[in-house]
Amino acid sequence: MADDIVIIVGSALVISGAISRSGITDVALRGLKPERRGPRTQLLILVAVVALLSAFVKNIGALAIMIPVAMQMARASNVSPSMFLMPMSFASLLGGLMTQIGTSPNIIVSRVREEITGAPFTMFDYTPAIVGLLFLVFCYKLLPARSSADRALHEAVAIKNYTTEAAVTEQTLAAAGSVGALQKFGSGNAMIIAIIGEGGNKRAPLPDNTLKLGDALLLEGEQEALDKIVSQGKLKLKAQGDAKPASTAETGAVEAIVGENSRLIGNSAKDLYLLHNAGLSVLALSRRGQRFVERLGDIKIRNGDVLVLQGHLKTLPDLLREWDCLPLVQRDVRLGSVRNGIVPIAILALAMAGTAFGGVPVAAAFFAAAFLIVVTGAMPLRDVYSYLDAPILIMLAALIPVSDALRTTGTTDVIAGLLSTTAAVLPPYGALALILIAAMAVTPFLNNAATVLVMAPIAATFADKLGFAPDAFLMAVAIGAGCDFLTPIGHQCNTLVMGPGGYRFGDYWRLGLPLSLLVIAVAVPMLLLVWSV
Repeated sequence: MADDIVIIVGSALVISGAISRSGITDVALRGLKPERRGPRTQLLILVAVVALLSAFVKNIGALAIMIPVAMQMARASNVSPSMFLMPMSFASLLGGLMTQIGTSPNIIVSRVREEITGAPFTMFDYTPAIVGLLFLVFCYKLLPARSSADRALHEAVAIKNYTTEAAVTEQTLAAAGSVGALQKFGSGNAMIIAIIGEGGNKRAPLPDNTLKLGDALLLEGEQEALDKIVSQGKLKLKAQGDAKPASTAETGAVEAIVGENSRLIGNSAKDLYLLHNAGLSVLALSRRGQRFVERLGDIKIRNGDVLVLQGHLKTLPDLLREWDCLPLVQRDVRLGSVRNGIVPIAILALAMAGTAFGGVPVAAAFFAAAFLIVVTGAMPLRDVYSYLDAPILIMLAALIPVSDALRTTGTTDVIAGLLSTTAAVLPPYGALALILIAAMAVTPFLNNAATVLVMAPIAATFADKLGFAPDAFLMAVAIGAGCDFLTPIGHQCNTLVMGPGGYRFGDYWRLGLPLSLLVIAVAVPMLLLVWSV
């Protein structure tokens, strides 16, 4: 569990979760306008951005930034995230191949070449990955549609048409001065159903109606869309009950169904003094098949209503039992929660800069970033465990000793000897393809850096025995070590998307095998052409 790969993946999951919570992805999505594009165009954008970022920064960092954006796009397009995430992981690996600093195999191979010839590879000597990226965009349908268990459970108990109330602030007027401009933040999944001015006068929520400071807005829609309108429109949520917990770090929200014997039935939030005494607030209410016209605090609660309640995390479970309210499946209820916007992005950028220019190990940099995210409040400590995908981390930790055993028992040496014997009777293109395939085959069991350390000397020896320059063979090792598309364990990027994408172990070869064959078919003639043997 102390292995660098486990620490990197675990930290990246926390970082990605914090970016998702921050709301910064919503800003990125508004610029991309995913609702105007088809899924294939969205996938093209995602793989291109991930590949470009991965060429210059650590590929797992680039992927961590873009996973929340992909999840948002998938929801907006009503497609499974599995359509986007594995192609993005593979794109991050291909992107890392494009420059000397993109991935550790390239750096190691460059060092080996310098030891052999006296000159390292330069920044852009490496084989382009454009063909592979195009394959990912057009052949994504090889993947089965998957949903993570959490996502499937969320959809099974999804609640529509929550009603909540919020007040217009000065920041709201700067962000959106009209009803129509404000509703755009909800992406069509939430709307303003009433405007209540001073003195209780109601105005029709026509799109061109101008908002005024202090207006109370009655909002209806999906919880996530309501959250976007409140947070991005800079509204002030008018919680009924005015709970004042000790600190925001101790505050949480929960969705609960009102039971038939609940003391809440027949009362409104304004009537319930027990809410004040318990430090609870009603953030929103949902009732199947009904649209409300009265203010949130005036709605009489009925049996079967779903309430979003905010309060002290330690007392919420006991209070729900006391009032005969059944909590729904736990999920991230963000309505009215405090988020720190740009902080997670800044922390991740600092970590990646440290690895690129400061010589900081990746594991240390990513762990420090996850730690800073918690310390700065960008993610509450209690939420960290919900983003750490324990089965994935345990699988990694269990298989790392298997990789070590292959090396320490001499298995890799036996394989190297067999390759050497076989390659001696092959033509140049056959020997080059064999080195490339061998590097691809070894990488899932060793990490990519170890693969290069094992295979690069073998490749250089091949070239010398066959009377060829070592460049093409060293490049083949770098490409093979960087193209682990067959399993979720060979590279941390593949592991990172396994949980959010709902993938199974055997899903990777569906897209990874044809992509690997394509890389071989393109790389071998390109290497022979560019690095003449």
